[in-house]
Amino acid sequence: MIEMTPAEIAAVTGGRLHRIDEEAAAAPVTAVEFDSRRIGPGGLFLALPGERADGHDFAAQAVTRGATAVLAGREVDAPAVVVPPVEVRDGHTYLGAVDPDGTGAAVLAGLGRLARHVLGALPGLAVVGVTGSAGKTSTKDLLAAVLSPLGPTVAPPESFNNELGTPYTALRADAGTRNLVLEFSARGIGHIAALCAVAPPRIGVVLNVGSAHLGEFGSRAAIATAKGELVEALPPGDLPGGRGGVAVLNADDELVAAMATRTPARVVTFGRAADAHVRATDVVLTAGRASFRLVTPAGSADVALRLVGEHQVSNALAAAAVALELGGTPDGIAAALSAATPASRWRMEVTDRADGVTVVNDAYNANPESVRAAIAALAQIAGPDRRAWAVLGPMAEIGDGAAAEHAAAAENARAAGARVVAVGAPDYGPGAEHVADVPAALTLLRERTRPGDVVLVKASRSAGLERLAAGLLTTEGLVYR
Repeated sequence: MIEMTPAEIAAVTGGRLHRIDEEAAAAPVTAVEFDSRRIGPGGLFLALPGERADGHDFAAQAVTRGATAVLAGREVDAPAVVVPPVEVRDGHTYLGAVDPDGTGAAVLAGLGRLARHVLGALPGLAVVGVTGSAGKTSTKDLLAAVLSPLGPTVAPPESFNNELGTPYTALRADAGTRNLVLEFSARGIGHIAALCAVAPPRIGVVLNVGSAHLGEFGSRAAIATAKGELVEALPPGDLPGGRGGVAVLNADDELVAAMATRTPARVVTFGRAADAHVRATDVVLTAGRASFRLVTPAGSADVALRLVGEHQVSNALAAAAVALELGGTPDGIAAALSAATPASRWRMEVTDRADGVTVVNDAYNANPESVRAAIAALAQIAGPDRRAWAVLGPMAEIGDGAAAEHAAAAENARAAGARVVAVGAPDYGPGAEHVADVPAALTLLRERTRPGDVVLVKASRSAGLERLAAGLLTTEGLVYR
């Protein structure tokens, strides 16, 4: 973050100084933090409500730990910038029911104004926004890998892609940062447009339009409308001085390709399609990892991904297309892609146990498309000689078709040769073995797996199946025969 003072932050956010004298108003602020346990000297503590506690109650503790001030929605027992109230629209803030008085929404609005100001003070910064129904986090990790050799790069440390995560990540950029990568998510129409107003992107990447959040949007067409807000927010492609907008679109997804008509930016496409600007040819899978020939207008190079899953080819192509726009070469991009390792937890994490069982932890999120991709990767890792287990939890937020989608996922897994274990409430059909919860699933797998087996753990985050994957990797989870 560029250095600012509480007085400057108050001016930018429309807030007022509370319990801050003239000397304190000029003290340096160099970072923002929403966890009082991680605050340090020069920090601005964000007083946000949560499910278990309200950050306003930890304001004094944050200052004791070194915070210069607190960004608050009401007066607190500490030096603070108190931001004005805002009109809260139903469903617009991720805080939801934990923010009954709107103080959290006010802090988020102030944080957004602060981020917009800081980015405006960094005119040489290339802001890259990524959206899609699946693959956002993997792609932002690959973008960080291919852009870092080109200059200092900031990317979300986790899946930070909402009203808090976007400005929080943006404020990690400073005068030395060349590239800023941001994830943009949506739970409704207008959400991505609002995030783009906080952190205006110059390059926008749309990966796909799938079934994630179908229950909230009602149709894939509505999801496409929301995802397309990213490319609508880009600047015109013909601006001089490297400021022109670029829309990077998946040529293999019809709904994404159609977004070319919705943007003033120059369009670059990626995919397997023969007419894609950046494409992959000669794709070969070995134990679930893909190698391919990266073909670009600037030349070609060979890529051998260390990430698991054929779906990572598309994510890699998207990252390559952005890197080419920001000065990368085919050889340099291919080398960075080939060296990239998983950077975000619970996404196709492959661990070989001491007894020969392989555990694939993909328990961060699940929708029909990502489950199909994970099952395909499971089959590729297992090959013809190893037993495969698909341990599946619920797919959340996919609407009225949830029952049919769960049944289809189980049938797909069985067709791939996997034994299906369904955890929790979803009905995966008569061919699946249903267990009530994570402990029951862990007991079953400990009893029945044998050396050489491959176990995929896949579910939406709310199911908690990451605990199952962790249990399979403890000493008690090992199978000795």
